[in-house]
Amino acid sequence: MPSALITGITGQDGSFLAELLLEKGYTVHGMVRRSSTENFERIHHLRDKIHLHQADLLDQLSLIDVIKSTKPTEIYNLAAQSFVPTSWNQPVLTGEFTAIGVTRMLEAIRLLDPKGIKFYQASSSEMFGKVQAVPQKECTPLYPRSPYGVAKVYGHWITINYRESFGMYACSGILFNHESERRGKEFVTRKVTDGVARIKLGKQKVLKLGNLDARRDWGFAGDYVDAMWRMLQQTTPDDYVVATGQTWEVRELVRLAFERVDLDYTKYVELDTAFLRPAEVDLLVGDPSKAEKHLGWKPKVSFQQLVHRMVDADLVRVKKEG
Repeated sequence: MPSALITGITGQDGSFLAELLLEKGYTVHGMVRRSSTENFERIHHLRDKIHLHQADLLDQLSLIDVIKSTKPTEIYNLAAQSFVPTSWNQPVLTGEFTAIGVTRMLEAIRLLDPKGIKFYQASSSEMFGKVQAVPQKECTPLYPRSPYGVAKVYGHWITINYRESFGMYACSGILFNHESERRGKEFVTRKVTDGVARIKLGKQKVLKLGNLDARRDWGFAGDYVDAMWRMLQQTTPDDYVVATGQTWEVRELVRLAFERVDLDYTKYVELDTAFLRPAEVDLLVGDPSKAEKHLGWKPKVSFQQLVHRMVDADLVRVKKEG
């Protein structure tokens, strides 16, 4: 029976990936940080099916111990400080988790089982930043525009270096924006759908947003974790862009979300400069042709379906709050 260790299992991607691997017959281990408060909301429905272990990307010995005890055949490194605005407020901590943490995990694998463990690194479209080509491919030059993007570039290249230097099976998935009803409320997609639900139900009057002109390539997280798994099933490790190949303005996201509840967004949205980035990333759109060709992967959920799904879920949740 294959076994997997997922860092960041309590996050959006980790919960969807855990579901997928369980369906495929894996033994699923999740790595969680020791904390005074537990935040297992996204994996609550899986608690009796998965095995959780305490370890930390800041602590090399804990990573070695968790790999020794779980003996995984695959490791998915999804843990990171992943919110771009926070990376400006905590750039050093972001670097420790999102950059150096990858090295600690790769080094633990190299010391324990460099030929037997397959490793997946969660790279990001934020690495392209001030884009040098449209659409962005695996070979597009990187130009990150935030401490998070810079840290992800380090994690991406250290994964390539361990693969090429030590012959390790190590892949990076360059995932473009992928969302769901499990997305944190600090991210713009979920902030919008949560705000729409609250406005519709009379619990909120306005929705304050930043740059409505920014364009993103948005997909469904449940589709994207399938691409992660497919990467580790290939004969040869490689890196892949995972995206829809389509781009949408934040304004279009907002319009679709409000239309779902029969409201006109222009009556409720206010622009707030506090939500603008120090260095904006204006246009991200990926070319997923390599993933489609070599992995047989294609997104199943459309952008409109994704927005509707998120709004509907937030309506149900906000109603339950009373």
